[in-house]
Amino acid sequence: MRASIPEPKVGDLIEIFRPFYRHWAIYVGDGYVVHLAPPSEMVGAGAASIMSTLTEKAVVKKELLDDVVGRDRYQVNNKHDDKYSPLPPSKIVQRAEQLVGQELPYSLPCENCEHFVNELRYGVARSDQVRDAVVAAGIAGVGLAAVGLIGVMFSRNKRQKQ
Repeated sequence: MRASIPEPKVGDLIEIFRPFYRHWAIYVGDGYVVHLAPPSEMVGAGAASIMSTLTEKAVVKKELLDDVVGRDRYQVNNKHDDKYSPLPPSKIVQRAEQLVGQELPYSLPCENCEHFVNELRYGVARSDQVRDAVVAAGIAGVGLAAVGLIGVMFSRNKRQKQ
């Protein structure tokens, strides 16, 4: 049984902590969320929904929050409210409900579940997970390049001394 967490408000972004990534949904009331998931994903897939990152299509689903979360943790995370004005809750729900059942393109870098819910709440499709991964990859790349350059310089210096 999950610890008592207050029910989210209509239009809230729900961040679900999967083992290797964050899944996102939007709360539409009465215990339900709307989210973007692969067509084959079963309710309560939990960590198995990693398959969503390997597909080119996704379906907009309306399911019970508890079923979507499964055994994972979640939190309300309206993290961009300071940058963007959220749309009115009724408009968010209306937009979300109109999309339920539709198959949409899915792309990890530019059309994922986080882009989807931010578009519904703010009218701005963005994914911090993708941005953070790109930044981390860039930093790692710069670090590897620096190590490689130091190695080349050290090797060259060693040869010159011989």
